[in-house]
Amino acid sequence: MKATEQPYAYATLLERLEELYEVEFTWLKVEQLVQGLVNLDRNTQDFILGWAERLLTTNVYISHEFIIRVVEALDRLERRVIEAWAVHAADTFDQQGLRPALAVIQQVDSFLESAHAHAEGVAFDEVESILSTFVCGLSGRRLKLAQGDTVYTDSETLYLPNITAKLVKSKDNFLLCKAQVAFMWAQTRFGSFRVDFATVLADYPDREQALAAFHALDTLRLEAYMERELPGLWRDMQRIERLRLDEMREEEGVCNTPLHGMWETCRGVLHTPSSTIEDVLALVPQVLGLPIPQPVYQTRLNPEAVTACMLARMEREKILLRVKLAELVKEHKEETPPDLPLSGEEEEKKEVASPEFEMREVQEGQGMELVLDDKPIAPPEDVKQLLTSIMLDWGDVPPEFLVPAGDGEYDPSLYQKEEKDIEDVWKGIYHEEGAFLYREWDFARQHYRKNWCVLRELELPPGDPAYVDKVLDKYQGMIKHLRRTFEAMRDENRLLKRQSQGDDVDIDALVEALADSRDGSEMSDKLFQHMHRADRSMAVMFMVDMSGSTKGWINDAEREALVMLCEVLEKLGDSYAIYGFSGIGRKRCEIYRIKAFDDLYNSATKARIAGIVPKDYTRLGVAIRHLTEKLNTVEAKTRLLITLSDGKPEDYFDIYNTQYGIEDTRQALFEARRTGIHPFCITIDQRGKDYLPHMYGHANWVEIDDVKKLPLKVADIYRRLTS
Repeated sequence: MKATEQPYAYATLLERLEELYEVEFTWLKVEQLVQGLVNLDRNTQDFILGWAERLLTTNVYISHEFIIRVVEALDRLERRVIEAWAVHAADTFDQQGLRPALAVIQQVDSFLESAHAHAEGVAFDEVESILSTFVCGLSGRRLKLAQGDTVYTDSETLYLPNITAKLVKSKDNFLLCKAQVAFMWAQTRFGSFRVDFATVLADYPDREQALAAFHALDTLRLEAYMERELPGLWRDMQRIERLRLDEMREEEGVCNTPLHGMWETCRGVLHTPSSTIEDVLALVPQVLGLPIPQPVYQTRLNPEAVTACMLARMEREKILLRVKLAELVKEHKEETPPDLPLSGEEEEKKEVASPEFEMREVQEGQGMELVLDDKPIAPPEDVKQLLTSIMLDWGDVPPEFLVPAGDGEYDPSLYQKEEKDIEDVWKGIYHEEGAFLYREWDFARQHYRKNWCVLRELELPPGDPAYVDKVLDKYQGMIKHLRRTFEAMRDENRLLKRQSQGDDVDIDALVEALADSRDGSEMSDKLFQHMHRADRSMAVMFMVDMSGSTKGWINDAEREALVMLCEVLEKLGDSYAIYGFSGIGRKRCEIYRIKAFDDLYNSATKARIAGIVPKDYTRLGVAIRHLTEKLNTVEAKTRLLITLSDGKPEDYFDIYNTQYGIEDTRQALFEARRTGIHPFCITIDQRGKDYLPHMYGHANWVEIDDVKKLPLKVADIYRRLTS
């Protein structure tokens, strides 16, 4: 046995744990922990001590409790489950605090019960984007997905739990999520909520039983619609239902009793294409008291949430449609050429008569069209969506909805969502409504802290309007030189060698081909070279450090450099954007728009450049993640993220000032590179060589000491990426 494989001795473990938990200050007892560890093999000792050290970065008491429990759990838990258990405790501490996190560690048996959920379940975060795209492709009202305690819909939002793990395999659990989303879409699309639940259930002595019977019967009706509209998914839904029944039989060891024949009779009625929600209501008395089928994809019916959501929406959409129709009337009058002159009486009648809208069926089964004064008009997309949503709730568009609103008839505040002043969200009671939540990499834990940083985009107040002109005067000669440099780069050609056709012979390729020929090898036909105009397709994002340490000449240098860059990039014609970043603490990270990709380089942009001022601290990782997402929305062959900064990551009395911040920034840059972005850093920190090579790589950062060098460095980066 090698020396390194020898288990740690009692004294070694005792010394290590006393040092780990600083027992002279924390008063934690470690002797019992050592007794549990000393008889384990070296590999297991290292595994436990490694995770104890990781958890120590989260909380010392969680780490201490982990060692107490983990030795007992070793026989029952695989190591990957232990890792999931430890990470779950750390996540719980981040989100809920110490007491719930300690409960996770102490209640290891409860975690074992949910271990399957962690192993084979699908998390909401993993499926949200996929299923959002899926539900967007379905007809009807636009629906959104959100995380909830159970699976249900309020008719606008589809709620899914954090983890779905009803079935054994992960792929089946994903299909279950998809089936549940489709089922809830079908409820909104085919009129399941066109019911006054309080009224129709009032006469039943057992309301809950009647509601369950209604839901089961309506599920039969919706199954028929899904079989017709989504046949591929319907086959998958049947398969996962059979899987669920097989698992139930295996667990219970008995065959399920067949359902009463009445359900088959109801199924026959409700599977006809003409069946409606009224047919469902009529059949409820027939099945009361019978066992109720509950397919695995059937979601919970929440009539209170549906009613509250629908009442608010129906009134809002009535107001909004009437306002939109009034706007359509105005546009229609402007586009319609004037008729022949009317008599005074006819003019008076025309002014008195209000325009009339109506809905007409285009052709049988081909949908409806909007008609104004007997002339069909093409409504804009938002009006189409509005009409669709109203028809889903009402079954038709009521005539009173088609009366355009009069002047001043409605207060915009009644149908427009209240826009909160984004500056006010930081004041008073803290909340995260409307903010971007980003994860952060904890290198000691070797996992992300979920939803750790709260970021908002804020407007940057404009600065001195004459500032840019002053900079242009100051650097007039320099800007002329830079323009020539960038113009030459725009027209740069590239020599393509080893081509099968070209303007000239490629001597190197020819020599190699002759050598091959003398060796008896086949000669290559790629013996030519020609000049090729560089195909420019570049988008560049400048990320400007607005931390307090930039106060003084650094802030002046950043602004002057940005003015010069904008002047020359306008000549180059590439897409470019500029954002500032700062903040204080993980809960208050801020991004400032100076120039978005779609913004013009005009007086407003120039004023925002002039308005760049030093603010708070430098939490780099979250800014990189946010701007990476923005940059990835731009169509370009080459995407470049350039950071203009004066120092390393730091925050107010925070762990971010340590290696933690450097490692998180490094991880954020890895994430950006994985999406195809080229990160680069231009710094004026003379100590940058201590940490920038670790974060950006040796070739992806540069230090400058003069503002005039910055645009030239950008030109060098451009050449490197496009040549």
